[in-house]
Amino acid sequence: MKIYITDGTSESFFTAVFDAYPEKNCIITSDKDIQLSLDSEVINVAIDGEKTRRVTEKLTALDCEAVKDINKVLRSCDALKEQTAFEYIKALTRHKAPIKKAYNLPEVIEFNDVLYKITGEVHRIKGLLRFMESADGTLYAPYSPDNDITELLMPHFVERFKSERFVIHDLKRKTAGMYNGREWITGYVGEAEIYLSEYERAFENLWKKYYKAVNIKERPHEKQMKRSMPVRYWKFLPEKKD
Repeated sequence: MKIYITDGTSESFFTAVFDAYPEKNCIITSDKDIQLSLDSEVINVAIDGEKTRRVTEKLTALDCEAVKDINKVLRSCDALKEQTAFEYIKALTRHKAPIKKAYNLPEVIEFNDVLYKITGEVHRIKGLLRFMESADGTLYAPYSPDNDITELLMPHFVERFKSERFVIHDLKRKTAGMYNGREWITGYVGEAEIYLSEYERAFENLWKKYYKAVNIKERPHEKQMKRSMPVRYWKFLPEKKD
């Protein structure tokens, strides 16, 4: 069995699709630690712009939303995301028409399940992301999403904070989206130290005091809080840091 190892980018994936498509039985993955069988033939995929272009043009001709949806799925934390997208592509080319709502196909069900997890997390984070003011006046929002969604969030917050400078920092992947008031980029930032402004520190302390004042010990509402916001997001809330 041939196993195509990508570098995790969409360009590498679409290159692998071009090469793997004629094969009857193969795997596409970005997991470098995948378990290999004795008959495995490992192929490290080198990005080829022409192959990527031909694959994406073919997919767009079949379904104008296919490439956009596949790129979202490739941002998933699911270890099988590339193979899930590959099986979806093969089903799409077999039917030669959009299949996103063909819920009788197992490839579509698996693909949509991953896609909905991505879009669902993006929707949640838009309402849950907390920004703080750094010492230089830049708005800073740390978070640790399940999936690699920073690039999907940036257009929303650029529209919301058009005249502000801000950074959305994915602590898990050590990447960030950065906006300077005119244009935005995303990239690897490694370990970054952020110093909060005195105003932000004072505001945090004030908010903590308010939270304690309105929180009635005799009437705990932890269950309601968990329904409104998953516990994994609490560590970024000023009132829950302590």
